[in-house]
Amino acid sequence: MTRLSVMNEKAPKPQMPTLRHGDEPRPYDYAPDESTDKGRIEKAVVEALCGIYDPEIPVNIFELGLIYGVHVDDEHRVKVTMTLTAPNCPVAQSLPEDVKKRAAAAEGVTDAEVEVTWSPPWNRGMMTEEALLELNL
Repeated sequence: MTRLSVMNEKAPKPQMPTLRHGDEPRPYDYAPDESTDKGRIEKAVVEALCGIYDPEIPVNIFELGLIYGVHVDDEHRVKVTMTLTAPNCPVAQSLPEDVKKRAAAAEGVTDAEVEVTWSPPWNRGMMTEEALLELNL
């Protein structure tokens, strides 16, 4: 069986996204309040998700702009809202499951769920500047 996504434990830690291509707002503005439990958990989840790479693109799914939101409730349950690069993406079944496993394993998380959405549709303007540079775009 071929593994469709790759988890990299040694992935660099995420930083606030810098300016990127296009002027449309990014669906998820990563700015956790680390003075709260929820903020620390959100940060831990995003760091975990940065270890997941699209198998066709050598950039992690956070930098690609596939993560549209990370919500932490009062019980420390996490809901990750994400998209894929296209509806017929070859990892449409496995990538959300990988995201759920990674989010659930992040420090402080009691449970995790993933919602895949197509609104707004993903476009390269959602990638961080770092991702664009990595892909020579």
